[in-house]
Amino acid sequence: MSHQPTSLPALETGAQPRFPIRRAFAFAGLVATLVMLSISCAGVHRAVVALPDVPGAKYIGSKECEQCHDKLYKEFATADHARLMARGTNALNVGCESCHGPCSLHSDSGGEVKPPFSATSGRLPGNSFGARLADTPARTTDNLCFQCHADVRGQFSLPSHHPVPEGHLSCVDCHSPHSGSIHVGGGTSITSENQSCLRCHPNQNGPQVFEHEAMREGCTTCHTAHGSVNAKLLTARDANLCLKCHFQQVNGTQILIGGSDHTVRVRQGTCWTAGCHEAVHGSRVSPSLRF
Repeated sequence: MSHQPTSLPALETGAQPRFPIRRAFAFAGLVATLVMLSISCAGVHRAVVALPDVPGAKYIGSKECEQCHDKLYKEFATADHARLMARGTNALNVGCESCHGPCSLHSDSGGEVKPPFSATSGRLPGNSFGARLADTPARTTDNLCFQCHADVRGQFSLPSHHPVPEGHLSCVDCHSPHSGSIHVGGGTSITSENQSCLRCHPNQNGPQVFEHEAMREGCTTCHTAHGSVNAKLLTARDANLCLKCHFQQVNGTQILIGGSDHTVRVRQGTCWTAGCHEAVHGSRVSPSLRF
């Protein structure tokens, strides 16, 4: 008895295979998803810094720092700055030395020789003897930060800025370089992040009977953190700041804001300097924040 080979049913004229196309789309979608995940993870969790070479000093890795700075070493694992890294032979598991420079001389001397970059010694010219500057440069803590944050240095040169260049504030007053979020009191909670500002500006703290809803979004909704071309570190000048949230309507020749005619009022100055809404952070007596 002979067996005839079983033949597959032929596709009808004009019919298209369904499953190969579906599988192709599914595969393309999977590849695109994996690419996006790899890009997002690499961009969010890591930053690369170029480490300086100091003659006579070598990178020894953060583990060596633990011998004397055990508390800082343990806390640093939670710090935003712990994500800094440099690949290659220029560094060994760099963490502390990303900011403080190669610390072999500091370690070998038992702490007598300060790190090349530190808050107490400033930026030191490196040599085989680990010599220090005779006169400590002013604002050495901030100069240490500015080595990487050059854009922030420029912001402190703007007309309105926090008094860091004048020496009344330091970067570490608002930023925590060694543990947790880089913002003191920061993290996922906007309310706790505002505590950094409210430590120096307690009058703006609530609760108020009539609050300004912008306070719920955080101080940086209206103010920049370092410096601005506008007075009071504002992100925008004049009434343009208020109009980001309080939209205006034009009805014929009238300018309506909040349903009220502001045609004449907007010519008198900003919303607060014109004497209309002076309680910009909240009021205990006026729902319109007038007093």
